[in-house]
Amino acid sequence: MTLASGRPISRVDGPLKVTGKATYTADNIEPGLVYAVLVDSTVARGTVDSIDTSAAQQHSGVLEVITDFTGVTLPFDPKQVRSYGQPIAVVLASTSEAAIHGARLVTARYTEAPQITDMHDPTAPAEPNTRTPDYSRGDPEGALASAAVVSDLHYDIARNNHNPIELPATVARWDGDRLTVRDKVQGVPQSQASLAKAFGIPVENVRVICPFVGGAFGNALKVWPHELITCFAARTLARPVKLVLTRKQLYSVVGFRPASSQRLAVGADRAGTITSIIHEVSIETSRYDQYLEGNAPYARFMYNSPNMRSTARLVPLDINPAAPMRGPGTVTGAYSMECAMDDLAHRLGMDPIDLRLRNEPVVDQSEGLPFSTRRVTECFRRGADVFGWSRRNQVPGVRREGNLLIGYGTAAAAYHTLTADSSAVAQANADGTFEVRSATIDMGPGTYTSMTQVAADALGVPMSRVRFVLGDSTFPPAPLHGGSMTMASVGSAVHIAGNMLRDRFIRTSVVDPGSPLNGLRPDQVGVADGRMFQTDDQARGETYQDLLRRRGWNTLDSQQDWDAGDAAERYSMWAYGAVFAEVVVDELLGTVRVRRMHACYDSGRIINPKLAHSQAIGGMVGGIGMALLEGTHLDYRDGKIVNANLADYLVPVNADITALDAEFLPAEDMIADPLGVKGLAEVVIVGVPAAVANAVFNATGKRVTSLPITLDTLL
Repeated sequence: MTLASGRPISRVDGPLKVTGKATYTADNIEPGLVYAVLVDSTVARGTVDSIDTSAAQQHSGVLEVITDFTGVTLPFDPKQVRSYGQPIAVVLASTSEAAIHGARLVTARYTEAPQITDMHDPTAPAEPNTRTPDYSRGDPEGALASAAVVSDLHYDIARNNHNPIELPATVARWDGDRLTVRDKVQGVPQSQASLAKAFGIPVENVRVICPFVGGAFGNALKVWPHELITCFAARTLARPVKLVLTRKQLYSVVGFRPASSQRLAVGADRAGTITSIIHEVSIETSRYDQYLEGNAPYARFMYNSPNMRSTARLVPLDINPAAPMRGPGTVTGAYSMECAMDDLAHRLGMDPIDLRLRNEPVVDQSEGLPFSTRRVTECFRRGADVFGWSRRNQVPGVRREGNLLIGYGTAAAAYHTLTADSSAVAQANADGTFEVRSATIDMGPGTYTSMTQVAADALGVPMSRVRFVLGDSTFPPAPLHGGSMTMASVGSAVHIAGNMLRDRFIRTSVVDPGSPLNGLRPDQVGVADGRMFQTDDQARGETYQDLLRRRGWNTLDSQQDWDAGDAAERYSMWAYGAVFAEVVVDELLGTVRVRRMHACYDSGRIINPKLAHSQAIGGMVGGIGMALLEGTHLDYRDGKIVNANLADYLVPVNADITALDAEFLPAEDMIADPLGVKGLAEVVIVGVPAAVANAVFNATGKRVTSLPITLDTLL
């Protein structure tokens, strides 16, 4: 029997999506459904003195306007505005059109208070980031001062907003004291717990359902105010309520990648041996609901240095809370570190890859731990060969095609391999099919497909007979769908549940007097295509279905838990990569185009190469957007986001993307988990912005240290 894992299987849920049969949250219609639209504040900070709802309540179709949210725990006091766009009321109507218009008729009066929305404001406070406490080893200041060659630059990255295809949506219904929520989430058990706490009801009284997610990448990892308000409105009206955020509200109600400012200094001797690294990073955060992002760890361990210091600071502002966004923290910290390595290599007159390989660490110096696996050197060597790195001219600004300047850039990538306890149940049915369930999510990476592959292999049956089901809080619990942990964590639980169910069938058959396998030891029985057989006499055997029929069982199942254990305390576990980019810069216009990109990754075992390649391409596209296009702009007078739409907030489109490719080293990390996977979705964006920025320098000789790189910085 050919294993399903390792094969480039097309998505099992693909037909549902391309035919429009996949049901996303906003597609749900309940009998008696009421439509809700939020009313948002128009100041960044202040007190709501009054809300005039009379015009809205007189509008045809409007059923209620709620301004008092007593009875649900919100992350803020609705009467005290803490950020522009904060919900202060919700309009409920019999049609979505009536609710939209009704919300426009609601007016509010405020007593404004002094506010700060710009992290570069000299009066903005700063405080330690407790997620990444200050770190130091050796004498970094002294070593930097005595270094023969130094790169010491400041790097700024604009705020990036999530812009998924599917807008955040919630449909809530109460049946007495029981709440059912269809929601766009990245963790149904976690949302279930948050909702239960907010409404003061038992967890078992809440059911959260989310079978499909149209992109999220971090902005659905927590319960946001609009979800709580939807549930509150449904309880108030005793009717099901649906709320869908507008594209504009997406920017101010749910989170974003916070703006950051960094200093990265690296010193080396003339031979290119690093002697000191200093990394200082500040990120914006909400004054009332802080998001702690881990920007600092990358520079602490990625390259060998006896002397290193890093600090992480938060700048609390009157803004809505930030949130993880693909490659959270690491893509930010890696940008400064990888650009600094490129700048240092230029100052040394050394190839950037040679500099990196010269400073490969033997252990994780920041934690004193051995690496579970680390193959950065192979990623660079293999990637450079495929990309044609040898054709790069080390002198910036000399390679051209007419008015087009050509540049090559590279960067390393790494992302922490995360795992968490997970559970799954595998069930065999009398008709010969199998159902595997776990309360995980699929927001796009192909969870349905990869889990089906793992389950089929564990059970010893064809994929066509396995149905993987997810997105329901009544299923066995799973961790948040983020941090590249789903395949390692949920996949391990699925693997164990499938193996244990197969083992249960075998152990039942060898003691069943009616089975042809009766009397054998379990280790003498193999399974292929759903048939158990004696390994040295394959004619002797029976199918799973035969056993169920003879025993009179409709089903047989096995629910198993996977314990992530303490591997992360004993090893430094990361996925790695090397990214290569070729850009063309129009010398007259200052425009930058990525002509091609290639990356080589060390991400452990690859369950589905087709899905993995798709993930890599998606990460590259996101990284190109971060490098060249994306930036959220605020009017610092009132905190209003002035480009909260897809016309003014630029994201990559087909015309921006040309030849992108990725490959994966044959590998596995059995220390991390039973499947040997290391996570992929996050690492594939990490090195991209730096590779693009380094290529721009190679093309132009201008070291642009602020993202996005816009034409005005190159003219």
